[in-house]
Amino acid sequence: MLNFKHLHYFWVVAKTGGIVRAGQQLHITPQTLSGQIKLLEDRIGTALFRKSGRKLELTEAGRAALRYADDIFALGDEMEAALRRDAAQTPALVFRVGISDSVPKTIAYRLVEPALDLPQPVRMQGEEGKMADLLARLAVHQLDLVVADTPLPAHFSVRAYNHHLGRSGLSVFASPALAKKARGAFPQSLGTIALLMPGSDSALRSQFEQWLRQLQIQAHTVAEFDDSALMTAFGRQGRGAFVAPSVMEPEIEREHGVQCLGRCEDVAVDFYAISVQRRITHPCVAAITQSARNRLFMAGKSG
Repeated sequence: MLNFKHLHYFWVVAKTGGIVRAGQQLHITPQTLSGQIKLLEDRIGTALFRKSGRKLELTEAGRAALRYADDIFALGDEMEAALRRDAAQTPALVFRVGISDSVPKTIAYRLVEPALDLPQPVRMQGEEGKMADLLARLAVHQLDLVVADTPLPAHFSVRAYNHHLGRSGLSVFASPALAKKARGAFPQSLGTIALLMPGSDSALRSQFEQWLRQLQIQAHTVAEFDDSALMTAFGRQGRGAFVAPSVMEPEIEREHGVQCLGRCEDVAVDFYAISVQRRITHPCVAAITQSARNRLFMAGKSG
């Protein structure tokens, strides 16, 4: 392997134009310096300097070596500056959050977003999955938080704690074209159009279906989705009406071009942050819980 100390000696001699000057700059004797350069030449198998009177001149190989050496030591300076700059910066706070796939994407984003607004840098690692899988990862400290629409199941053998984020009513949405096909007044009109249902693990699903049964409305379900974003995409295209948290009503109408057919009276869904901490200490978890309680769901109440 090339000895970069010998390369540095060669580089300084080439830059200063002589062994004596280079030795003075490097604080070593000319004899030692000459010996080190000779070792470099032996290593690469060719002469780098030739004598021209009392001066040293670079050979063709020496000029090529100098170009490489310029690049190598410029990169070294750049690396040192970058590492010093990184060392001076505040290290990013790693935040690993799992989001239950039953939580609508629109509300999941609004719930988790405040973690990125902290004064210190944050590197968030987000993943979506089934509640049981996420809780298993939480139990072995591979996640800092799980966001869900149901509390920690009583039978689940994980020592964790529920932090209630807030509650939202439910609204039913449809594309303008589908809304025109609905016959009668809401909510009985839901029995006259196609419905898109959340997956069976979703709290929205169970609440919505119970509400329909109480009103004796026969649901015409054409599809069900574990992925709320996919359900919304089908709803936007007029394939069926779909349910979502009322707290996101204006945003869903604006972003997806759908309209609210009505709200499910006396029906609500809760959202939770589940952590292994009884007392919240992680700054990102604190930001999420405070924002949800003081802004997101508070705004929904005032609306």
